[in-house]
Amino acid sequence: MTEWLKSNDALGTVNRGNPCESGLCTLCRADCKGKCETWLSSIRGRKMLYPRDFGEITAGSANTTHVGVNYNALRIQGYSYGAQGLAQGLSNDPDDCIFPNVNIETEFGQEIKTKCRMPLLSGALGSTFIAAKYWESFAVGAALVGFPIVVGENVVGVDKESVLKDGKIVDAPELNRRIDTFLRYYDGYGAIIVQMNVEDTRAGVAEYIINKYGSEKVIIELKWGQGAKDIGGEIQVTSIEYAQFLKGRGYIVDPDPTLPEVQEAFKNRAILAFARHSRLGGTGFSDVDAVKADFMESVNYLRSLGFKRITLKTGSYGMEALAMAIKFATEAKLDLLTIDGSGGGTGMSPWNMMETWGVPSIHLHSKAYEYASILANQGEKVVDLCIGGGMAREDHIFKALALGAPFTKLALMGRAIMIPGYLGANVEGVIKPGQRQHLSGHWETLPQNVAQYGRYADEIFAGYHEVEKKVGADEIKNIPYGAIAMYTLADKLAAGLQQLLAGARKFNVNRITRDEIFSGNRETETVTGIPFMTDVLDDVAKRILKG
Repeated sequence: MTEWLKSNDALGTVNRGNPCESGLCTLCRADCKGKCETWLSSIRGRKMLYPRDFGEITAGSANTTHVGVNYNALRIQGYSYGAQGLAQGLSNDPDDCIFPNVNIETEFGQEIKTKCRMPLLSGALGSTFIAAKYWESFAVGAALVGFPIVVGENVVGVDKESVLKDGKIVDAPELNRRIDTFLRYYDGYGAIIVQMNVEDTRAGVAEYIINKYGSEKVIIELKWGQGAKDIGGEIQVTSIEYAQFLKGRGYIVDPDPTLPEVQEAFKNRAILAFARHSRLGGTGFSDVDAVKADFMESVNYLRSLGFKRITLKTGSYGMEALAMAIKFATEAKLDLLTIDGSGGGTGMSPWNMMETWGVPSIHLHSKAYEYASILANQGEKVVDLCIGGGMAREDHIFKALALGAPFTKLALMGRAIMIPGYLGANVEGVIKPGQRQHLSGHWETLPQNVAQYGRYADEIFAGYHEVEKKVGADEIKNIPYGAIAMYTLADKLAAGLQQLLAGARKFNVNRITRDEIFSGNRETETVTGIPFMTDVLDDVAKRILKG
């Protein structure tokens, strides 16, 4: 197993818990006082691209990324000449070929293109309580930055205030809140995507959305699993009354809160919590043709309702399911296919399932590129792809886009872009203590890791004044600090991505190719098909030497 460093002296970052491939702790806490790279970047922004204490230090890489097969074992290629993809009006003059001129805007979709200010997509934030608590920060932040955010599964079903008649939704306050919060600051970039699983489909989520919001404002997403688990979504509840409510809503609740012996065990505190599970999809099919027919029927039905943009989310299943997802999504002319590798998650996934099930991200994404290439070589217009699983930094975005080029348009980040929501709420809870309960803040005072930068939001968050310029001096008072923190983190990711692209001489993110990365070891080369670093352009080098 690859060992990830727990601290980075150059950046001044430390992981509270055990770090994983993304650089995040395996267990990311909402009350954390810092300070991993993502946490600190949510305050300091693009300053975190550089070593600390400039002027008093020198810094050298502690790189161990050539070990193992993972995204960190891919290295980024730089070129010593040329410039591609410059915007109209710019020339190859060095005064124009600067990293701030790199265009990282992208788009995805078929007939209707969804524009994004940066090639990023949120993980699905569904019925977990942490998603509900911090949704305002997540959604407002995504809208201000201009990337799509996904409302995950089961939001309607777990909402005590939602009203169902004859099993169908007639009112869904929490779902309304999720959508309306994003739309309040939506300015034409990004999107709100609503995901459906078995229970959502039965409850009529699609019909409810189309009737309330029409066909332009919301993208609907079908779901085939995720990278964290190979069963349906879960949440944990500590109230037996709520567990019984969920059981009445038709969910699987374990242990069964309606059983007298379970009720007695809960009363005596032998049982402290209940797990709510969703159902598996596709259980009625025995072959690929049946799955395809049902999938196409579902897509056609959504189109008949009026949806103009439809996406599919699939998880880290094996090669058959991956091929089906790419092929079916391509034939159905879907707007996006998100492929989520093992083993991360933003919910309450069974731990050993996350550790042991499915195909790890880099392996899955490498095969996705291979399969997409087969379809493209057959003359098919391959569905736009988004790939994710264990990504948190700007180099991860670069590598994901390069590995899947030209099919991959977005990189998915789940836990990483939730961190600024927690951090901002904690800061706001201290600065505005009367609102702490509403904001879900966990701190009584600012920890030294934060207080060293100031006592107020405009001192603490490097992105505060950019957000204020965007929304205005009056509206900034309504922006949650978590959204400002997300904007700050996104600014760091964007600037870092621009720098990497400039070094690769690509001044438009859509010009990125697989030639911009190479493998740090032979095993990664075998898995990804990306050549080993000293083999890349070696033939050209030898021609130069012999010329």
